[in-house]
Amino acid sequence: MTEPVASSDTPGAPEPLGRWLRRIALRAGAVIVVCVAIATIWMTNAWLTERFTETTRVRTELRLALYSGNVLSELQRTSVVPLLLARDPILIKALENNDFSSTSAQLITAREEIAAASIRLLDMSGRVVAATNRNLIGTSYADEAFFVEAQRSRETIFTTETQQSTGTEFDYSRALIAGGHPVGVIVVEAELSKFERSWAGISDAVAVVDSEGKIILTTEPKWRGLTLNAALAARPAPTAIERALQATADWANDPPDAWLRGQAVMRTETRIPFRGWKMVAFTGYESVRERVNAVLALEIMGFAILLAAGFYLISRRARVQTLAYRRESTELRALNARLSREIAERERVQKDLAVVEQSLAQSSKLAALGEMSAAVSHELNQPLAAMKTYLAGARLLLQRARVEEALSSFQRIDDLIERMGAITRQLKSYARKGGEAFEPVDMRAAVSSALAMMEPQLKAKTVRISRIMPREPVMVMADRIRLEQVIINLLRNALDATKGRPEPEVELILATGETAVLSVRDNGTGIADLEKLFEPFWTTKKPGEGTGLGLAISSSIVTDFGGRLTARNAEGGGAVFEMQLPLLPAENHTPGAGVKAAE
Repeated sequence: MTEPVASSDTPGAPEPLGRWLRRIALRAGAVIVVCVAIATIWMTNAWLTERFTETTRVRTELRLALYSGNVLSELQRTSVVPLLLARDPILIKALENNDFSSTSAQLITAREEIAAASIRLLDMSGRVVAATNRNLIGTSYADEAFFVEAQRSRETIFTTETQQSTGTEFDYSRALIAGGHPVGVIVVEAELSKFERSWAGISDAVAVVDSEGKIILTTEPKWRGLTLNAALAARPAPTAIERALQATADWANDPPDAWLRGQAVMRTETRIPFRGWKMVAFTGYESVRERVNAVLALEIMGFAILLAAGFYLISRRARVQTLAYRRESTELRALNARLSREIAERERVQKDLAVVEQSLAQSSKLAALGEMSAAVSHELNQPLAAMKTYLAGARLLLQRARVEEALSSFQRIDDLIERMGAITRQLKSYARKGGEAFEPVDMRAAVSSALAMMEPQLKAKTVRISRIMPREPVMVMADRIRLEQVIINLLRNALDATKGRPEPEVELILATGETAVLSVRDNGTGIADLEKLFEPFWTTKKPGEGTGLGLAISSSIVTDFGGRLTARNAEGGGAVFEMQLPLLPAENHTPGAGVKAAE
């Protein structure tokens, strides 16, 4: 029997050498086009980036020259005003006669004419006797530099005063002379804050720095009074990942001059011919990248069209090969039929799996319901025990006709009932995943409230309670009731751990740093198994004394607050529980020193 001879058109037959060489040539041509495209785009990007960056820098320098000219013009115009007002006979006469009934109106008229920020007239005691802002009348500036230096000199004095909230005040002051002696001081404030408002309309960050290097005018309010280095360091630099992404986006740029708001910026500065001042601007590279990317997009589109044409020619050759593959269509159809059967079988299995998942979900709901019931019973047990103690005390007090003390016990019982109602209301917040009742809470007050709740148990036991608390408030964002529940659970566990000890002791330490840390330490027997400590229903107590849910619930509550609850054995014996919570951000908040109070 003669075997069939494979032809050049038969699949699996050796490919002719000419066809193989043509295919290699086409692939090599495509690789060359791609390499040329990459090199062209790289050089174009580098050249255009350098050119557009220089254009942006020149534009920024021109803008700074205009800004500095406006500032210098305003200062020079305002510097003449004190000289003119210091020679005004009406103001001098008012100071001599101590009659200022119409002086403020005169100053208001002068301010409107010269467009100054404010004008104040001070007598020789430093008290404001007339001003464009009548609310300042009676204010004393006896210790201010513009008043003290104006009395010592017969020239116009320029002073600045920078405040973080209100900005920088630029004052020209001059003494009013009568009979060869000063009788008062006129103070004119230059209106430079208007330039800050006009600069805020651009995307650049602009700052004016005095001869000492401090920022006196800026579009960034938090920079006032700082040096440039300190102002830039106050904003966090980008992370390593952000820098990598930025470098990928701007891979042809020179290293940036600085980082501002997490973005690379170029720094441009110019000098103001006034007391060594200079103006600095920080400009981003966004406009540069937009212009460069527009040109690069056109280049990429051109090379893409060229490659598409080449691939089209190659695809025409591929059509010839598809004829040989048609003979495989029968096998593919058989394979598709088999895959369809397998897909149908998989869909049936998925439906069965969905039924099983519904059953598991129902079982999980029942388990969650049981755990929630146990948790509610666990949390209500403490207030009920306290109410029982207060009721017994109130009964004895009423029998002894000590009505006021009995009423105090009833008030505490009412507080406990309110607390029980708050605990039950938390079930709704649990269903809503929590967070609605979060509010700023002072952890010192939460510790004190928890100790007040534990007062009946503490009085019944000879336990020494020590507290170390900061002087300043330790504010966190939390649910106050749930936070107190966690502290009560930790105290209750500490009391249980010190049973049988000759000198039981519980220590509470509240410290602040990057986070707020509350440590509860006891001198008990310690923890045998730290790994299972926070697992639900795991407890070291005897049957009937604990459900094993206290620490599990406490850990879940602290996690909801964004914190962490940990436990360890102390070196000298006993256990230490630490609750870490994020501090509530606050301006100029400095934690106070610790104060130790032993009870």
